[in-house]
This record gives sequence, C-alpha cells and structure tokens, in this order.
Amino acid sequence: MASQDAIETSPKPEARPQLSKDRVLRAAIVLADRGGIDALSMRKLAQELGVEAMSLYHHVAGKDEILNGIVDIVESDFELPTRDTDWKRALRRTAISAHDGFARHPWAASLTLSTTGRRPARWRYMNGILGCLREAGFSAELTDLAYHALESHIAGFTLWAAQLQVDEEELPGLAATFLTEIPVDELPYVVEHVDQHLKVRSPEDEGAFAFGLDLILDGLERIREAGAHPPSSVAGQADHLDASAIVVAPRPT
Repeated sequence: MASQDAIETSPKPEARPQLSKDRVLRAAIVLADRGGIDALSMRKLAQELGVEAMSLYHHVAGKDEILNGIVDIVESDFELPTRDTDWKRALRRTAISAHDGFARHPWAASLTLSTTGRRPARWRYMNGILGCLREAGFSAELTDLAYHALESHIAGFTLWAAQLQVDEEELPGLAATFLTEIPVDELPYVVEHVDQHLKVRSPEDEGAFAFGLDLILDGLERIREAGAHPPSSVAGQADHLDASAIVVAPRPT
C-alpha cells in the first residue's frame, strides 16, 4: 500500500481550461491559420479543443458566428488613426497595420468582405478612417471615395498576395521554369519583370503595397490642397455602403 507521503506527492492531472467563447474563437483562428478557412469546421474545432462538438453550441450559435467572431478579432488588432498625428502618416500606419494583420491571417481578407452581422472592430476601423479624412478637411463625397480607394488597395493587394505565397528559396526555380514556358523573345518586358522579382530587396524598400499606398495618399493630398470636389456623377458611382458593416439576422445553422 502506498505511503501517505507518496499519495500526497503524486502529480495531479492538469485541469483543462474552462471553455469560453473567446477560447473557441482563438482556437478557430489557429485552425484557419494552419489549414485555411476551409479547414475550419465544428467537428475539427471540437477536436482541437478536446471537447464534444455539442459543447461548442453553449458558447456560439454555429459556424457563422465563429466566422464573424474570428474576423472581428483579427481586425481588432489593426492600429486606428490617431487624431494627434498628420492625417497622411496616421492613415499610412493604419493601412500598413491592416495589411500586416491580413498577411498574418491570409484567410481573413476575403472573409472580411463576405461576413455580416455584429462587427464592432470593423465599425471602429471604418469610423477611424472616415473620421481622419473628414477632420483633415475632406468633404463627405471625397471621404467616401478616399475610403473606398484605401480599402480596395488594402483588401485587393492582400488577396492578390495570398495567391502568390512562395517560399523565397523556391522563387529562382519557379522563375526558371516559367521562362522555359513562354516565348522570351516575344515577351522581353515579362522577362524583365521576372528578373525584378529575383533581385535582392534593399532594407529601405517597403515593397509594392507601400508604394501603391503612397500613390493613393499623395493623390488625396493633391486633391485636398487644390480644394477639388468630385463631380456628383462620379461620386454617385461609389459603393456608398460597406457590405461588411450591414447588420443582418444570423442565418440558421
């Protein structure tokens, strides 16, 4: 029979952390980062957490609520524009922060465009950008256009880059294969473009995203300084409502 001392010093099994909505959502992000958004299911999420699938429904209504929740967590990490900073610098930091956040979670850029419902982080992000533009002197019409130009660059560039995920050491081999598949004599500028991708980037080079972002911000600055106003016909063509901000009733699960 074991002694009292042995009984008292026997290691106790570690208690499993209590399940919560936040823990469910954080685990869902881990799954999506690991295998993409298609890898996320209630069954796999339950396995990741070491619980039965039905236990998840005590904390989330279903997969739609999970998708809505995880993209809101990603967007809650975006740096919002600060009111005590030059508007261009503030928006630049916010845009780069958003781009970096989406780069860490490549599934989130497309999800943010399709997910609806309660989105507190998205609403704060939108309000921050819109407020920064309005307080910098942009009209309501120009603010609308500027917001969509910035958002199109952030989301569009991120979605494009997500399709081109290539390890740096694989790039020379892929480039060499590509050049064997095209008529190089007929497409000299494509060949030149491939060469640019193979060059070692200077530490001061912030890359294509920052380059495009600066073009947009510089253009907005010129418009602002000129006191220009867009023709009403052009302004009317903008998508005046961010679909990701629409509040709708949750779909049945």
